[in-house]
Amino acid sequence: MQIFRHDELDEDVLEELLEEINELYEASEQTLIELELKPTDNELQRALFRSVHTIKGDLGLVNFSPMLPLLQRVEDLLDFLRKGQIRYTGTMSDLVLLTMDRVKIFVQSCIQNGQASYDENLHQLLSTQIGRITPDNPQQHETLLAESVLLLDPSLDVSPENQEQVIAADKESNVIDDLGISRGFDSEQEADILFFRKLMDPVEQRSQYWQGRCDRIAKLALFLNTQAGKVVDEKQLAVACYVHDFGMAFMPLALLHKTDPLDQNEFNLLRSHVFKSAKLLEHLDHWNEARKIVIQHHERMDGTGYPMGLKGSEICEGAKLLAIVDTFDALTHTRAYETHLTRPKKRAVIEINRVAEGQFCKKWMNIFNKSMAKLLIK
Repeated sequence: MQIFRHDELDEDVLEELLEEINELYEASEQTLIELELKPTDNELQRALFRSVHTIKGDLGLVNFSPMLPLLQRVEDLLDFLRKGQIRYTGTMSDLVLLTMDRVKIFVQSCIQNGQASYDENLHQLLSTQIGRITPDNPQQHETLLAESVLLLDPSLDVSPENQEQVIAADKESNVIDDLGISRGFDSEQEADILFFRKLMDPVEQRSQYWQGRCDRIAKLALFLNTQAGKVVDEKQLAVACYVHDFGMAFMPLALLHKTDPLDQNEFNLLRSHVFKSAKLLEHLDHWNEARKIVIQHHERMDGTGYPMGLKGSEICEGAKLLAIVDTFDALTHTRAYETHLTRPKKRAVIEINRVAEGQFCKKWMNIFNKSMAKLLIK
Protein backbone atom coordinates (compact mmCIF):
# COMPACT_ATOMS: atom_id res chain seq x y z
CA MET A 1 0.00 0.00 0.00
CA GLN A 2 1.15 3.54 -0.74
CA ILE A 3 0.47 6.63 1.34
CA PHE A 4 -0.68 9.88 -0.24
CA ARG A 5 -0.33 13.15 1.66
CA HIS A 6 -2.07 16.06 0.09
CA ASP A 7 -0.81 19.62 -0.10
CA GLU A 8 -1.87 22.00 2.60
CA LEU A 9 -5.42 22.83 1.60
CA ASP A 10 -8.08 24.88 3.28
CA GLU A 11 -10.47 22.62 5.20
CA ASP A 12 -13.42 24.34 3.56
CA VAL A 13 -12.05 23.43 0.13
CA LEU A 14 -11.84 19.77 1.10
CA GLU A 15 -15.33 19.79 2.61
CA GLU A 16 -16.75 21.39 -0.53
CA LEU A 17 -14.96 18.76 -2.62
CA LEU A 18 -16.47 15.92 -0.61
CA GLU A 19 -19.91 17.54 -0.72
CA GLU A 20 -19.78 17.81 -4.51
CA ILE A 21 -18.58 14.22 -4.85
CA ASN A 22 -21.49 13.07 -2.66
CA GLU A 23 -23.95 15.05 -4.78
CA LEU A 24 -22.51 13.64 -8.00
CA TYR A 25 -22.57 10.15 -6.51
CA GLU A 26 -26.29 10.47 -5.67
CA ALA A 27 -26.99 11.92 -9.11
CA SER A 28 -25.11 9.04 -10.72
CA GLU A 29 -27.08 6.51 -8.67
CA GLN A 30 -30.32 8.03 -9.97
CA THR A 31 -28.97 8.08 -13.52
CA LEU A 32 -28.00 4.42 -13.27
CA ILE A 33 -31.49 3.53 -12.00
CA GLU A 34 -32.98 5.28 -15.00
CA LEU A 35 -30.48 3.60 -17.34
CA GLU A 36 -31.77 0.24 -16.16
CA LEU A 37 -35.14 1.30 -17.56
CA LYS A 38 -33.72 3.05 -20.62
CA PRO A 39 -30.26 1.56 -21.29
CA THR A 40 -29.94 3.25 -24.68
CA ASP A 41 -30.95 6.75 -23.53
CA ASN A 42 -28.11 8.96 -24.75
CA GLU A 43 -28.97 11.87 -22.46
CA LEU A 44 -28.65 9.60 -19.43
CA GLN A 45 -25.40 8.19 -20.77
CA ARG A 46 -24.01 11.70 -21.24
CA ALA A 47 -25.11 12.69 -17.72
CA LEU A 48 -23.20 9.76 -16.26
CA PHE A 49 -20.12 10.71 -18.28
CA ARG A 50 -20.33 14.32 -17.05
CA SER A 51 -20.51 13.23 -13.41
CA VAL A 52 -17.33 11.15 -13.64
CA HIS A 53 -15.60 13.84 -15.72
CA THR A 54 -16.46 16.49 -13.11
CA ILE A 55 -15.19 14.37 -10.23
CA LYS A 56 -11.94 13.71 -12.08
CA GLY A 57 -11.55 17.43 -12.79
CA ASP A 58 -12.18 18.38 -9.15
CA LEU A 59 -9.58 15.90 -7.90
CA GLY A 60 -7.11 17.21 -10.46
CA LEU A 61 -7.56 20.78 -9.22
CA VAL A 62 -6.49 19.77 -5.69
CA ASN A 63 -3.75 17.40 -6.96
CA PHE A 64 -5.33 14.21 -5.63
CA SER A 65 -3.35 12.41 -8.32
CA PRO A 66 -3.59 8.72 -7.25
CA MET A 67 -7.28 8.54 -8.24
CA LEU A 68 -6.92 10.22 -11.63
CA PRO A 69 -5.72 7.30 -13.84
CA LEU A 70 -8.57 5.06 -12.65
CA LEU A 71 -11.17 7.80 -13.15
CA GLN A 72 -9.72 8.48 -16.59
CA ARG A 73 -10.27 4.87 -17.60
CA VAL A 74 -13.86 4.92 -16.34
CA GLU A 75 -14.40 8.21 -18.17
CA ASP A 76 -13.02 6.66 -21.39
CA LEU A 77 -15.42 3.74 -20.95
CA LEU A 78 -18.39 6.07 -20.53
CA ASP A 79 -17.20 8.08 -23.52
CA PHE A 80 -17.54 4.93 -25.65
CA LEU A 81 -21.01 4.47 -24.15
CA ARG A 82 -22.28 7.99 -24.85
CA LYS A 83 -21.00 7.77 -28.43
CA GLY A 84 -22.97 4.56 -28.97
CA GLN A 85 -19.82 2.50 -29.48
CA ILE A 86 -20.47 0.06 -26.64
CA ARG A 87 -23.61 -1.20 -24.88
CA TYR A 88 -24.68 -0.41 -21.32
CA THR A 89 -24.99 -3.34 -18.88
CA GLY A 90 -25.72 -3.68 -15.18
CA THR A 91 -22.10 -4.70 -14.54
CA MET A 92 -20.99 -1.32 -15.87
CA SER A 93 -23.21 0.25 -13.22
CA ASP A 94 -21.38 -1.76 -10.52
CA LEU A 95 -18.03 -0.63 -11.87
CA VAL A 96 -18.98 3.07 -11.80
CA LEU A 97 -20.43 2.96 -8.30
CA LEU A 98 -17.56 0.93 -6.83
CA THR A 99 -15.06 3.36 -8.37
CA MET A 100 -16.94 6.29 -6.85
CA ASP A 101 -17.00 4.49 -3.48
CA ARG A 102 -13.22 4.19 -3.63
CA VAL A 103 -12.88 7.89 -4.49
CA LYS A 104 -15.16 8.91 -1.61
CA ILE A 105 -13.20 6.83 0.90
CA PHE A 106 -9.94 8.31 -0.38
CA VAL A 107 -11.15 11.92 -0.05
CA GLN A 108 -12.72 11.30 3.37
CA SER A 109 -9.47 9.85 4.64
CA CYS A 110 -7.55 12.88 3.38
CA ILE A 111 -9.96 15.22 5.18
CA GLN A 112 -9.93 13.28 8.45
CA ASN A 113 -6.29 12.19 8.60
CA GLY A 114 -4.40 14.44 6.22
CA GLN A 115 -3.44 11.37 4.21
CA ALA A 116 -4.91 8.32 2.52
CA SER A 117 -3.62 4.87 1.66
CA TYR A 118 -4.11 3.31 -1.74
CA ASP A 119 -2.89 0.31 -3.70
CA GLU A 120 -0.99 1.60 -6.72
CA ASN A 121 -0.57 -1.89 -8.20
CA LEU A 122 -4.30 -2.51 -7.97
CA HIS A 123 -5.06 0.81 -9.63
CA GLN A 124 -2.64 0.03 -12.46
CA LEU A 125 -4.19 -3.40 -12.91
CA LEU A 126 -7.68 -1.89 -12.94
CA SER A 127 -6.66 0.77 -15.45
CA THR A 128 -5.21 -1.89 -17.74
CA GLN A 129 -8.28 -4.11 -17.37
CA ILE A 130 -10.82 -1.35 -18.06
CA GLY A 131 -8.67 -0.07 -20.91
CA ARG A 132 -9.07 -3.42 -22.66
CA ILE A 133 -12.78 -2.68 -23.16
CA THR A 134 -13.05 -1.17 -26.63
CA PRO A 135 -15.68 -0.98 -29.37
CA ASP A 136 -13.72 -3.68 -31.24
CA ASN A 137 -14.29 -6.52 -28.73
CA PRO A 138 -17.96 -6.41 -27.65
CA GLN A 139 -18.05 -10.16 -26.97
CA GLN A 140 -15.47 -9.67 -24.20
CA HIS A 141 -17.04 -6.65 -22.50
CA GLU A 142 -19.08 -8.46 -19.85
CA THR A 143 -16.17 -10.66 -18.82
CA LEU A 144 -13.78 -7.69 -18.62
CA LEU A 145 -16.32 -5.65 -16.64
CA ALA A 146 -16.93 -8.55 -14.26
CA GLU A 147 -13.19 -9.01 -13.71
CA SER A 148 -12.82 -5.27 -13.01
CA VAL A 149 -15.68 -5.34 -10.51
CA LEU A 150 -14.06 -8.31 -8.79
CA LEU A 151 -10.79 -6.37 -8.45
CA LEU A 152 -12.66 -3.47 -6.86
CA ASP A 153 -14.64 -5.74 -4.53
CA PRO A 154 -13.22 -9.28 -4.16
CA SER A 155 -16.28 -10.29 -2.11
CA LEU A 156 -18.31 -10.34 -5.31
CA ASP A 157 -18.20 -13.81 -6.83
CA VAL A 158 -17.86 -12.84 -10.46
CA SER A 159 -14.44 -14.36 -11.16
CA PRO A 160 -13.89 -15.47 -14.76
CA GLU A 161 -13.40 -19.12 -13.82
CA ASN A 162 -16.92 -19.08 -12.36
CA GLN A 163 -18.38 -16.99 -15.15
CA GLU A 164 -20.84 -19.60 -16.45
CA GLN A 165 -22.17 -20.29 -12.96
CA VAL A 166 -22.36 -16.55 -12.32
CA ILE A 167 -24.37 -15.92 -15.45
CA ALA A 168 -26.74 -18.77 -14.59
CA ALA A 169 -27.19 -17.91 -10.90
CA ASP A 170 -26.78 -14.13 -10.89
CA LYS A 171 -29.12 -13.67 -13.82
CA GLU A 172 -31.86 -14.66 -11.37
CA SER A 173 -30.59 -13.40 -8.01
CA ASN A 174 -29.70 -10.02 -9.51
CA VAL A 175 -33.31 -9.63 -10.59
CA ILE A 176 -34.12 -8.41 -7.09
CA ASP A 177 -31.46 -5.71 -7.28
CA ASP A 178 -32.25 -4.85 -10.90
CA LEU A 179 -35.88 -4.25 -9.96
CA GLY A 180 -34.79 -1.91 -7.18
CA ILE A 181 -36.43 -3.89 -4.39
CA SER A 182 -34.93 -3.14 -0.97
CA ARG A 183 -33.15 -6.04 0.65
CA GLY A 184 -34.26 -7.37 4.02
CA PHE A 185 -36.75 -10.13 3.32
CA ASP A 186 -36.58 -13.88 3.70
CA SER A 187 -35.28 -16.35 1.14
CA GLU A 188 -38.74 -17.85 0.59
CA GLN A 189 -40.09 -14.51 -0.60
CA GLU A 190 -37.14 -14.02 -2.93
CA ALA A 191 -37.55 -17.57 -4.25
CA ASP A 192 -41.23 -16.89 -4.92
CA ILE A 193 -40.52 -13.70 -6.86
CA LEU A 194 -37.93 -15.51 -8.98
CA PHE A 195 -40.30 -18.45 -9.46
CA PHE A 196 -43.16 -16.28 -10.70
CA ARG A 197 -40.80 -14.40 -13.00
CA LYS A 198 -39.51 -17.66 -14.47
CA LEU A 199 -43.05 -18.97 -14.77
CA MET A 200 -43.84 -16.11 -17.13
CA ASP A 201 -41.05 -17.04 -19.57
CA PRO A 202 -43.10 -19.65 -21.45
CA VAL A 203 -46.22 -17.48 -21.09
CA GLU A 204 -44.43 -14.63 -22.89
CA GLN A 205 -43.62 -17.04 -25.71
CA ARG A 206 -47.36 -17.37 -26.33
CA SER A 207 -47.40 -14.14 -28.31
CA GLN A 208 -44.64 -12.31 -30.16
CA TYR A 209 -45.85 -9.05 -28.62
CA TRP A 210 -45.30 -10.12 -25.01
CA GLN A 211 -41.53 -10.58 -24.98
CA GLY A 212 -40.02 -8.88 -21.91
CA ARG A 213 -43.37 -7.39 -20.89
CA CYS A 214 -43.37 -8.48 -17.25
CA ASP A 215 -39.83 -7.26 -16.60
CA ARG A 216 -40.63 -3.88 -18.16
CA ILE A 217 -43.81 -3.49 -16.14
CA ALA A 218 -42.21 -4.60 -12.88
CA LYS A 219 -39.24 -2.25 -13.27
CA LEU A 220 -41.36 0.78 -14.08
CA ALA A 221 -43.98 0.05 -11.40
CA LEU A 222 -41.33 -0.39 -8.72
CA PHE A 223 -39.56 2.76 -9.88
CA LEU A 224 -42.78 4.80 -9.63
CA ASN A 225 -43.52 3.25 -6.24
CA THR A 226 -40.08 4.33 -5.01
CA GLN A 227 -40.70 7.86 -6.29
CA ALA A 228 -43.92 7.86 -4.26
CA GLY A 229 -42.12 6.81 -1.07
CA LYS A 230 -42.85 3.08 -1.39
CA VAL A 231 -46.56 3.40 -0.69
CA VAL A 232 -47.09 -0.18 -1.87
CA ASP A 233 -45.20 -3.15 -0.43
CA GLU A 234 -42.41 -3.75 -2.98
CA LYS A 235 -42.53 -7.54 -2.82
CA GLN A 236 -46.30 -7.71 -3.22
CA LEU A 237 -46.12 -5.29 -6.15
CA ALA A 238 -43.35 -7.27 -7.84
CA VAL A 239 -45.31 -10.53 -7.65
CA ALA A 240 -48.47 -8.82 -8.92
CA CYS A 241 -46.57 -7.37 -11.89
CA TYR A 242 -45.29 -10.80 -12.86
CA VAL A 243 -48.55 -12.75 -12.58
CA HIS A 244 -51.20 -10.14 -13.43
CA ASP A 245 -51.57 -11.30 -17.05
CA PHE A 246 -50.88 -15.00 -16.55
CA GLY A 247 -54.49 -15.79 -17.45
CA MET A 248 -54.08 -14.16 -20.86
CA ALA A 249 -52.01 -17.17 -21.94
CA PHE A 250 -55.17 -19.28 -21.92
CA MET A 251 -57.03 -17.10 -24.40
CA PRO A 252 -57.28 -17.98 -28.13
CA LEU A 253 -54.54 -16.25 -30.12
CA ALA A 254 -57.16 -15.07 -32.59
CA LEU A 255 -58.79 -13.17 -29.73
CA LEU A 256 -55.51 -11.79 -28.38
CA HIS A 257 -54.47 -10.50 -31.80
CA LYS A 258 -57.89 -9.32 -32.98
CA THR A 259 -57.80 -5.76 -34.33
CA ASP A 260 -61.56 -5.29 -34.77
CA PRO A 261 -63.78 -4.34 -31.80
CA LEU A 262 -64.59 -7.24 -29.49
CA ASP A 263 -68.17 -8.45 -29.17
CA GLN A 264 -69.67 -8.89 -25.69
CA ASN A 265 -68.84 -12.61 -25.45
CA GLU A 266 -65.24 -12.00 -26.48
CA PHE A 267 -64.91 -9.14 -24.01
CA ASN A 268 -66.31 -11.26 -21.17
CA LEU A 269 -63.86 -14.04 -22.01
CA LEU A 270 -60.93 -11.64 -22.14
CA ARG A 271 -61.66 -9.97 -18.85
CA SER A 272 -61.89 -13.33 -17.09
CA HIS A 273 -58.09 -13.39 -17.22
CA VAL A 274 -57.87 -11.50 -13.91
CA PHE A 275 -59.46 -14.43 -12.05
CA LYS A 276 -57.27 -16.96 -13.83
CA SER A 277 -54.20 -14.91 -12.92
CA ALA A 278 -55.23 -14.39 -9.30
CA LYS A 279 -55.91 -18.12 -8.89
CA LEU A 280 -52.14 -18.70 -9.00
CA LEU A 281 -51.90 -17.02 -5.59
CA GLU A 282 -55.10 -18.49 -4.15
CA HIS A 283 -53.44 -20.72 -1.54
CA LEU A 284 -50.42 -18.50 -0.83
CA ASP A 285 -51.67 -16.38 2.05
CA HIS A 286 -48.44 -14.39 2.28
CA TRP A 287 -49.18 -12.99 -1.23
CA ASN A 288 -52.73 -11.87 -0.45
CA GLU A 289 -51.96 -8.24 -1.25
CA ALA A 290 -50.45 -9.22 -4.60
CA ARG A 291 -53.57 -11.26 -5.36
CA LYS A 292 -55.76 -8.23 -4.59
CA ILE A 293 -53.66 -6.08 -6.94
CA VAL A 294 -54.04 -8.66 -9.71
CA ILE A 295 -57.83 -8.90 -9.35
CA GLN A 296 -58.31 -5.12 -9.23
CA HIS A 297 -55.83 -3.83 -11.83
CA HIS A 298 -58.59 -3.32 -14.45
CA GLU A 299 -60.91 -1.43 -12.10
CA ARG A 300 -61.44 2.26 -12.85
CA MET A 301 -61.69 5.23 -10.51
CA ASP A 302 -65.22 6.02 -11.76
CA GLY A 303 -66.47 2.47 -11.14
CA THR A 304 -66.79 1.44 -14.80
CA GLY A 305 -63.94 -1.07 -14.73
CA TYR A 306 -63.99 -4.81 -14.13
CA PRO A 307 -64.46 -7.37 -12.69
CA MET A 308 -66.26 -5.92 -9.65
CA GLY A 309 -66.96 -2.32 -10.62
CA LEU A 310 -64.97 -0.92 -7.68
CA LYS A 311 -64.40 2.81 -7.55
CA GLY A 312 -62.10 5.34 -5.89
CA SER A 313 -60.83 4.31 -2.46
CA GLU A 314 -62.28 0.81 -2.88
CA ILE A 315 -59.38 0.04 -5.23
CA CYS A 316 -56.05 -0.79 -3.57
CA GLU A 317 -53.04 1.44 -4.22
CA GLY A 318 -51.05 -1.26 -6.00
CA ALA A 319 -53.86 -1.84 -8.50
CA LYS A 320 -54.16 1.90 -9.18
CA LEU A 321 -50.44 2.01 -9.95
CA LEU A 322 -50.38 -1.18 -12.03
CA ALA A 323 -53.32 0.05 -14.14
CA ILE A 324 -51.26 3.03 -15.34
CA VAL A 325 -48.06 1.07 -15.99
CA ASP A 326 -49.95 -1.73 -17.75
CA THR A 327 -51.59 0.79 -20.08
CA PHE A 328 -48.31 2.61 -20.75
CA ASP A 329 -46.60 -0.63 -21.74
CA ALA A 330 -49.51 -1.57 -24.00
CA LEU A 331 -49.29 1.81 -25.76
CA THR A 332 -45.53 1.62 -26.26
CA HIS A 333 -45.42 -2.07 -27.20
CA THR A 334 -48.66 -2.41 -29.12
CA ARG A 335 -49.82 -5.90 -30.03
CA ALA A 336 -51.39 -5.30 -33.39
CA TYR A 337 -49.90 -2.81 -35.78
CA GLU A 338 -46.39 -1.98 -34.56
CA THR A 339 -47.44 1.64 -34.17
CA HIS A 340 -45.05 2.09 -31.27
CA LEU A 341 -42.56 2.99 -33.99
CA THR A 342 -44.67 6.07 -34.75
CA ARG A 343 -46.15 6.43 -31.27
CA PRO A 344 -43.11 7.03 -29.02
CA LYS A 345 -43.14 6.98 -25.26
CA LYS A 346 -43.61 10.72 -24.89
CA ARG A 347 -46.74 10.51 -27.01
CA ALA A 348 -47.93 7.54 -24.92
CA VAL A 349 -47.65 9.71 -21.80
CA ILE A 350 -49.80 12.35 -23.49
CA GLU A 351 -52.38 9.75 -24.53
CA ILE A 352 -52.62 8.33 -21.01
CA ASN A 353 -53.22 11.80 -19.62
CA ARG A 354 -55.91 12.33 -22.24
CA VAL A 355 -57.94 9.36 -20.98
CA ALA A 356 -56.94 9.60 -17.31
CA GLU A 357 -60.10 11.33 -16.06
CA GLY A 358 -62.28 8.71 -14.44
CA GLN A 359 -59.92 5.88 -15.35
CA PHE A 360 -56.73 6.45 -13.38
CA CYS A 361 -55.94 7.74 -9.89
CA LYS A 362 -54.94 11.43 -9.92
CA LYS A 363 -52.28 10.94 -7.24
CA TRP A 364 -50.56 8.15 -9.17
CA MET A 365 -50.91 10.09 -12.43
CA ASN A 366 -49.01 13.00 -10.86
CA ILE A 367 -46.24 10.64 -9.79
CA PHE A 368 -46.24 8.98 -13.22
CA ASN A 369 -46.00 12.33 -15.04
CA LYS A 370 -43.18 13.66 -12.86
CA SER A 371 -41.25 10.40 -13.11
CA MET A 372 -41.67 10.09 -16.86
CA ALA A 373 -40.48 13.67 -17.22
CA LYS A 374 -37.24 12.54 -15.57
CA LEU A 375 -36.98 9.48 -17.78
CA LEU A 376 -38.10 10.82 -21.14
CA ILE A 377 -38.10 14.59 -21.35
CA LYS A 378 -34.50 15.41 -20.53
